[in-house]
Amino acid sequence: MLKIVLSLLVLTVLFAARSAWAAESGFAPGMRVLPEAHNCYPYGGKYADRIDRALAAGLPLGIENDFGWYTDPATGASRIVVVHERPYKGTEPSPREYFFEKVRPIVEKTLKEGNKGDWPLITYNINDLRSIAPEFFKAVWDLMGEYEDWLCTSVKQASPDPPAPLDVKPILVLTSGGKNETRFFYDEVPVGAKLRLFGQADAGPATNFRRWINHSWQDVEPEGQSKAGEWTPEKAAKLKALVGDAHTRGYWIRFYTLNGHPPVKFLTDGLSPSYNFGSLDAVKPRWRAAIDAGVDYIATDQCAEFAAFLKENKKL
Repeated sequence: MLKIVLSLLVLTVLFAARSAWAAESGFAPGMRVLPEAHNCYPYGGKYADRIDRALAAGLPLGIENDFGWYTDPATGASRIVVVHERPYKGTEPSPREYFFEKVRPIVEKTLKEGNKGDWPLITYNINDLRSIAPEFFKAVWDLMGEYEDWLCTSVKQASPDPPAPLDVKPILVLTSGGKNETRFFYDEVPVGAKLRLFGQADAGPATNFRRWINHSWQDVEPEGQSKAGEWTPEKAAKLKALVGDAHTRGYWIRFYTLNGHPPVKFLTDGLSPSYNFGSLDAVKPRWRAAIDAGVDYIATDQCAEFAAFLKENKKL
């Protein structure tokens, strides 16, 4: 009898988390499927137009950036840079110029119009923070503070559970859930102040800080994109189970990365070869399955193609 009561209590907590999301807006877990522009930043000085191509695919959408911490050897001054990998050259753009000021016209226009139906228009996924320096994380927090009026925020409660309602704005910022992210973006935020970034989780129900789950596509097809065989009902069932579990626990869920392009695109456009199914014909059944399952964020290097596919499949 005690086990039954405990099970019911657990279910009550899980569904309460889900209900809190559903009550606040139209973008609760499972309510919309969005493309996310994977690694949407320059590599080695190339492909600087990635963000322009992503935004041209249409809104709402997600944009993924990675941040590093560059220290100028001549001056000793450090700054946040949008990067893919070391070594940093110091010529990499800052997130202020590369992202925030790039989207300023979009944000100011939608704030002026006040049409919140598609907010947040952009989910800014800072999935990799490539430093352990406390000064770096403090700088990220302060940067978000400069643009706080644009960001979805939530008031920090005395208890982390359940997720508090969001003050919905044009941009939602997601980040990973590591020790430093948790410390600087949640633990050190005073009760009553606003949370500006929302972290990743693995287990348990969603909390006020931890609101999304990140999955490699290999959790569905372990052999990986380049070696995947036919799409099967068994794979579709596995995908739906992962999505259903995340949504029941109150999380958005993201899968990375679903590409279907000729291999030469790696050389011409920098598109990731390791995430490539090899053709649109091969990736489209996966895109369709992810849409049907209700995946919240589908990371791809082919935002335009996926956005068109998503629009067409909404009509079916």
